[in-house]
Amino acid sequence: MARTAEKLDEKIRARNIRIILDVATDVFSRKGFDGTRIAEIAELAELPKANIYYYFSSKEEIYSAIIARLISGWDDALANIRADREPAEAFRDYIRAKLDYTARHPRESRLFASEIIQGARFLSLKDRRHMQKATDERAAVIEGWIAQGRMAAVDPRHLFIMLWAATQFYSDFEPLACDALNRKKLTAKDFDAAAETIVRTILGGIILPPPSR
Repeated sequence: MARTAEKLDEKIRARNIRIILDVATDVFSRKGFDGTRIAEIAELAELPKANIYYYFSSKEEIYSAIIARLISGWDDALANIRADREPAEAFRDYIRAKLDYTARHPRESRLFASEIIQGARFLSLKDRRHMQKATDERAAVIEGWIAQGRMAAVDPRHLFIMLWAATQFYSDFEPLACDALNRKKLTAKDFDAAAETIVRTILGGIILPPPSR
């Protein structure tokens, strides 16, 4: 009975945290950090305000948890860049995974963009170091491919900046993307077309043709 109750408590906790973060993401993305109130998050989550503070000590902690969740999603996409893979396949999968994530989580993407534009006030030093370390590790993989003659000699960090910009644009600046594509709203087909275009463009510039015999 005790184990059953414990599992039920864990399930309720996980559900409530998910609800709080989902609601908070929506409010933060619309109103920004300063314009968001715990009371509003509680009301929209249909939870007592005390419950919010039971799971999170402050508005800053909720905000940081949302950013951490986003970074974790990006890490999953970045995991495609591995030394044991063929560069073309690795970049293709990374680009598609990144676009898929931003298509499924546009609010988180816009929230992060807003956070950076406002000076990264709440992006913790731990998160920044984590992102730098992840970039360093994947840049080393690309440098290895270049040294092996498996791809063109490009600056790995500038390449990542280019890929981040291309994949994030569709959510961060959706109205502009819609205008460019003559759409009222982006669809799954638009994201598929974006992935194919980015993949072809990037691979055409960095993957070397096979040596002639």
